[in-house]
Amino acid sequence: MILAAGQGTRVRPLTKDLPKPMVPILDKPLMEYQIEHLARHGITEIMVNVAYHHQEIERYFGDGNRWGVQIGYSYEGVLDHGDILPRPMGSAGGMRRIQDFSGFFDTTTLVLCGDALIDLDIGAALHEHKAKGAIASVVALDVPLAEVQSYGIVVAGSDGKIQSFQEKPSPAEAKSTLASTGIYIFEPAALELIPSGKVYDIGSNLFPQLVEKELPFYVQNRFFNWIDIGRVSDYWSVLQRVLRGEVAEVNMPGRQIKPGIWVGLNISVPWDKVTIEGPVYIGSSVRIEPGATITGPAWIGHGSHIRTGAKVVRSILFDYTRIAADMRFSEMIVSPDYCVDRHGDTLYRGDDTSQLRWGDARA
Repeated sequence: MILAAGQGTRVRPLTKDLPKPMVPILDKPLMEYQIEHLARHGITEIMVNVAYHHQEIERYFGDGNRWGVQIGYSYEGVLDHGDILPRPMGSAGGMRRIQDFSGFFDTTTLVLCGDALIDLDIGAALHEHKAKGAIASVVALDVPLAEVQSYGIVVAGSDGKIQSFQEKPSPAEAKSTLASTGIYIFEPAALELIPSGKVYDIGSNLFPQLVEKELPFYVQNRFFNWIDIGRVSDYWSVLQRVLRGEVAEVNMPGRQIKPGIWVGLNISVPWDKVTIEGPVYIGSSVRIEPGATITGPAWIGHGSHIRTGAKVVRSILFDYTRIAADMRFSEMIVSPDYCVDRHGDTLYRGDDTSQLRWGDARA
């Protein structure tokens, strides 16, 4: 089960016209990496709950045949005055809706939030879940004490049985350093505790029930890469790591023509008249004019145009972005309509208060 019905408000404007699982990482949606990872571990039946911009997910992934899996969708919405409006049921409520509809979750189920890159050893996690006789398991990572305020913290006994949760505690208040990764394993009996037809959340509603009833509910402290994109600043940081080759199972597309420089098809670059320092990916049909400078890690989306004298430094250019002559964009995410710095501050094209000039390369 991939949870994909949320609005992704914390990563706007990246999610203005896209659901969060469709935010691109090197020309592939974030959720595609998850599906590939599930397929590698033999998980071939995947349900996705959708709501906001659901068509984007459904059109791209279809029935999943391309990845050797089967994908089904559960739309969560209502008819209001003739309009079909998204109305998410909550992470647990969405699962119960599917269960009531078809009984799909009739065996052990892995649940993922659709907003993270992971390389979890799924087989090992399932083995530990079953060995403990768990009705539910939370996969967690040990984080530095100074960072606990950014996470939901799991408090457990020496045997791993979960006792309580703390939502973003201060370091002084934290009773644990185990951060929930939003990866869960459920037995069908756990879903029976979720009320039908109600908005219900896994973390704030279902988990307290499991603790209160003293059911076999365990945390798994696993070591793996979990790269959460909770904020715009996280997205910039993740892309920097990906471009430096630090994220497993995420490979640079295109072909490498020089050390640290990868390109797509049909690019126009006067190599002897530009300065390009990798790692850099230059997408298809990109045009870079003489005198331009690109300093990596950088990703130049397909159809983009960088004018003469422009400097792009440790930045991400979405598809069809034009950077005006002599402009300097440093540590930014830039689309044809907006640009966001690494801290999440946003400017929109045409803003008179900004000295930066950029636009749509198709215009």
